[in-house]
Amino acid sequence: MFAELTMRRTSPLTPDSARVDGVRILALLPRRWSRHLRQAGEQIVIRVDTDDESTSAQLRATVSATLTHPSLHHWHLTTCHPLG
Repeated sequence: MFAELTMRRTSPLTPDSARVDGVRILALLPRRWSRHLRQAGEQIVIRVDTDDESTSAQLRATVSATLTHPSLHHWHLTTCHPLG
């Protein structure tokens, strides 16, 4: 599945923290996924390719579990948009 994930902060943004948090999220996503940080600012946008037949629900569950990491608890997944 090729998808675009959008995450928003649940607390105020500190300078440059979105970029650092975006890199942390990339590092915690499954290594078998192809992943690319597209944007980091008010929101983080990451494109992933799971290279399998994962569903949107499975993708959401995996990303939501990643965001429970103590350094990322202030982010939540807002959209999981399948692409092509």
